[in-house]
Amino acid sequence: MEEKEQLFTVFEKLLNIKNQCSSDVLCECGSPDITIKQVRYLQVIDEHGEITFSRLAEITRNSKPTISEMINKFIRMEYVYKKRSPVDGRTYYICLTDKGQTICRREQIALLKLTERMAFSLDENEMSTLIGILGKVR
Repeated sequence: MEEKEQLFTVFEKLLNIKNQCSSDVLCECGSPDITIKQVRYLQVIDEHGEITFSRLAEITRNSKPTISEMINKFIRMEYVYKKRSPVDGRTYYICLTDKGQTICRREQIALLKLTERMAFSLDENEMSTLIGILGKVR
C-alpha cells in the first residue's frame, strides 16, 4: 500500500503543477476566473465543432438544465454563442467564439509548459524511462 500512496502523492503533485501552469496561462490571456473544469467543457465543444445541447449533456454526463446554465454563463463570458439549426429551427448548436478558441489553445500551451518543466527536471535516461512507463498506462 505504501507504493500506491507514494504514486498518489506524486501524481497529485504533478496535477497541481499542471493546474498552476493552466492558471498562469489563463491569467496571461485575461481569463483568470475560468475553472479547469470549464476549460474542459470548452475543449469538448472545440473537439466536436458545432454541438447540440443534448449531445454536450450526453458527452459530459450532465443534465440538459445544467448544460443550459453553463452555456448561458459561457455566453455572458463571450466564450460561446448559440446558432440555430437551418434544418430544425427548434435546435441550437453551441459554437466557440474566438475567445473560447483561444482558451482551448492556451490550455494546450499549459500542457506544453508542464512537459517542459518535466523535461528540464529529468536527464535523458529518466525521460526515456518515464515515457516508457507512462506509455504502458491504459
